[in-house]
Amino acid sequence: MPASRFYLPFLIGILVMGSAAEAGSPNQVLGTWRMVSAQLDPQGANVPAYGAKPNGLLSFTPDMHFVEVLTDADVPRFASDARGEGTDAENRIAMAKTIGFFGTYTVDEAGEFSGNRVEGSTFPNWIGTVRTRKELRLVVDGDNMTENFQRPDGTTIAIRWERVR
Repeated sequence: MPASRFYLPFLIGILVMGSAAEAGSPNQVLGTWRMVSAQLDPQGANVPAYGAKPNGLLSFTPDMHFVEVLTDADVPRFASDARGEGTDAENRIAMAKTIGFFGTYTVDEAGEFSGNRVEGSTFPNWIGTVRTRKELRLVVDGDNMTENFQRPDGTTIAIRWERVR
């Protein structure tokens, strides 16, 4: 039997087994999500958290790691093409309108998000923080997810996500 006749069914079997395992996974947040909207509610005002064109991805891996990047698509380009040579004003707006962070996450026995730990962030104050459902709630409804986050000052942020296929 030629090697290709053996390998093809073997590879198909591996792919099917992997898909079945993933499909049967109770982890509801597993996968990659694209930001649809983000609303900030400081003191009762409902304003776009990342401008009129929010842009972001959130990815949860099977080994319980996550990475989240949120940006305002309208942040102006820096005058210099060198990342470390922005002006004070350019750096200030970039810092205020974007964030990226990563770490580990947990789900409960029902596969619902139960918390995360930030291991790295463009905002250094978040490094090492642990968020439980008290501060951060992710609710999955099919291929849609709502993220509700409460800052220590009480300000809430609501982000809507769509699963990327």
